[in-house]
Amino acid sequence: MTITRDIVSLLESFLKPLSEGVIVCNRSGNILTVNATVHKLFGIPSGTRQISLANMNGHNLRSSLIRAGLDTAGETEHHCETVMEFEEKVIVNGQPRWFQIDSSLLDIPGNEDKLRMIVMRDITAEKRLDAVIGDKEACGFVSEDPDMLRLIDRLHVVSSSNASVLFQGESGTGKTELARLVHKRSGRADQPFVELNCGAIPASLIETELFGHVKGAFTGAVKTRAGRFKAADGGTLFLDEISELPYELQAKLLRVLQNGEYEPVGSDKTEKVDVRLVSASNQDLSDLVDNHSFRADLYYRIAVVPFHVPPLRDRPGDIPLLIDALVQRLSERGYQGDISFSHEAMRPIMNYPWPGNVRELANMVEHSLICAVDGVVQPESLPDTLQEYCDARRHTQANPAPKINDRERIENALRKADGNKTLAAQMLNIDRSTLWRKMQRLGIE
Repeated sequence: MTITRDIVSLLESFLKPLSEGVIVCNRSGNILTVNATVHKLFGIPSGTRQISLANMNGHNLRSSLIRAGLDTAGETEHHCETVMEFEEKVIVNGQPRWFQIDSSLLDIPGNEDKLRMIVMRDITAEKRLDAVIGDKEACGFVSEDPDMLRLIDRLHVVSSSNASVLFQGESGTGKTELARLVHKRSGRADQPFVELNCGAIPASLIETELFGHVKGAFTGAVKTRAGRFKAADGGTLFLDEISELPYELQAKLLRVLQNGEYEPVGSDKTEKVDVRLVSASNQDLSDLVDNHSFRADLYYRIAVVPFHVPPLRDRPGDIPLLIDALVQRLSERGYQGDISFSHEAMRPIMNYPWPGNVRELANMVEHSLICAVDGVVQPESLPDTLQEYCDARRHTQANPAPKINDRERIENALRKADGNKTLAAQMLNIDRSTLWRKMQRLGIE
């Protein structure tokens, strides 16, 4: 018995409101009906009447189904009789899309022929998120925070260029790992990645660290030495804590960024290098520019693409994920790996503001594993600093201090910070932009 138009019409009424794309066809692959979502998924004009599996706006879905059926079918099955589930990359209007496709047979009572129903769901966003998560995990990141994932996703575009990148955020938030990700995703990935912490080098030595020196340039210079710029030639140079770079050296850094030229200390010979600069700072460089302790022209040169890396306290949902990852890493170093954190221990961990961010969290996890009780981290297993904070917080909640208004709080913080808005915002536990808006509203200069 042939399939009647009444059955197809009945199916159409069920399929019309579905958000998934649905195609119903006979065993020969002839399409009987599709819902409106199919038109949308493949970019097929809504008025198109004749649609073929072999040409879904340029995509041959028929061959994809045959291939998936052959991969799925057992020794005794024919591929046309199988239930299939697979993912398919489709180019729609010049853009790549990913569809999850499920195909199964429908046995209609009273009809000899079986129908095949093909259900499609757009999973492009999920695929992109998986790619972002894969990159972050490969570079030491564990995060499900939307802001952090958007940051990493944006790095895909930025990394392929040669633009200077600046990461700003508190110490311990992962700026170094992000800098490595920029290099890994760039066209310079097979060239050197050289790091220098400007805050860890005495001001008198940082010039020779960056640009090198010739023999006899100063006392102790017993041989010629190439600097970090020469070591990074063709690759990426990462300058951490760039805010600590001496003011008088900033002009020389600006020159090498502009034209790739510099002279080693004690030499009159000009060196040429091709280096991409990635920088990081735990201070707001725009504040330092306002205070005339950082050159404005250098700031604009290194901050072609600026990123703010959120602190751990702004993404508390990442804390359990990070703890699991840190326990796993420590187990690879010989620590016991089957240790768990009790609910009583997790409560203060989630309430702590983590001023040292992920670096401090890592120290806490290692301390807690050592002090765990019978394989379980209890509140007494946590570091003293964390326990003392929680005790002080409970005392403050039990004995609240007299309330003062916003103006007084802000003025007190600015006075203690000697006018530094970034430091004052940290004291108030608010963003710098929030502090600025409050100051504008209250008329505080």
